[in-house]
Amino acid sequence: MRNQPFSCPINRRNFLKSALAASCVIPNMARGLGGENEKLILSAPLTHSDWILKAGMAWGDAGVRHMLDACKACGWSRVYWRALAGGHALYKSNLVLPEGKRDEDSFWSPKSDAGRKLQESFYPNMTPAQRTAISDKMQVYDYAHFDSLAAAVQYGHKIGLQIHAWVSINEDDHGWGVRSEFSKKHPQFRWRHRDGRDYLSQLSFAYPEVRQYKAAILDELLRQYAIDGLFLDWIRTGDIRDDPQTDAGGVAESGYEKPLIEQFQKKFGLDPHDLPNGDERWVRLRAEPQTEFMRLARQVARSQNRPVPLAVLLGHPWHYRGLINRIDGNLRGLLLDATAWAREGLMDAAVPAGYYRDGGTPEMAYQALKKETEGKVDVWSYAWVPQTPGDFQRDFTLAQRLGAKQILFWEADYIDDRAKAAELKVLMSRHASG
Repeated sequence: MRNQPFSCPINRRNFLKSALAASCVIPNMARGLGGENEKLILSAPLTHSDWILKAGMAWGDAGVRHMLDACKACGWSRVYWRALAGGHALYKSNLVLPEGKRDEDSFWSPKSDAGRKLQESFYPNMTPAQRTAISDKMQVYDYAHFDSLAAAVQYGHKIGLQIHAWVSINEDDHGWGVRSEFSKKHPQFRWRHRDGRDYLSQLSFAYPEVRQYKAAILDELLRQYAIDGLFLDWIRTGDIRDDPQTDAGGVAESGYEKPLIEQFQKKFGLDPHDLPNGDERWVRLRAEPQTEFMRLARQVARSQNRPVPLAVLLGHPWHYRGLINRIDGNLRGLLLDATAWAREGLMDAAVPAGYYRDGGTPEMAYQALKKETEGKVDVWSYAWVPQTPGDFQRDFTLAQRLGAKQILFWEADYIDDRAKAAELKVLMSRHASG
């Protein structure tokens, strides 16, 4: 699932034409950015199961080499390789079923009128034939027999890239149709709506069993692979049929699980159902389990015999997900106490996701997260993979002005779709530090 329109990759002939033109264009553009001495760390997240669907992309090691060679050419020295596709694994896991066979009813193959309408609301310009084509292409998925992360680490390190594991820690489905076996087997551990309904997949960190399960995934990744760090994605939150997950004010509508209600009653002598959903005491108590998990994640990272940096993807006051559903920041909208995480040293870096409504901008999101984390962690600048050299100049200049040391370009596979890919690769690599 993507929040950008469906598009087709450029063909190889156009790519070669762009490459020939690049030698004429790049020097002037480089001077416009201030010359060779101004450099930043450039990076990108990468979803193998998305990139592999592009025309002509080879399954297996050859496809991984293409993807990482493209990242190297862009100067993206840190690649955040996606480990989980919702509730399925893109690596060899003993805890999570491999991505491959999806549920019969899924986002790309809806079986009901309601499901088809919901899918169409995300991609209104996609034809039924295009949707079917994507579903058909997914038949190539066979992560039971191909370990994409192992291939990425082996080849990425060979060509001088850092490979971090990108873990969508806060979801057990994606769209719908890839629900985790843990969620299926333990529906009693799911989020609960204010009205008492259980969510369709989402697991609550209020339960110790969930925290241990999620921590075991991190431990497995660190023990099985020579990854260079962990990137915890907190903004992806499961089955979209549960949307909106916030109330009209953007406050999280989840968190009404029995353990949390009992804790609140014990601490305050009140039933949270008798209070506004956004009551500060109730919001903060609902955020505590996620902080408890971050303590556990930090403990897992520090248990390794090597340094393991821990970065997180967070929201901001202008954030949205789904169909532009408002999310009122990290604490109120996502029940994530980023200030506490920063004060306790539970993360090394953070980046605000690039989804903006109500007048939000990348600069506003960056400044808000910088303030929220009190300057105690490295905050990265977020940008979409540029369409043109001018786009890169804009994003690079903003990151420099903000004082960011790193730019995260969302998402790596888009570079194959850019008409000016060759120019962009040369330009970005000239302004990338290792």
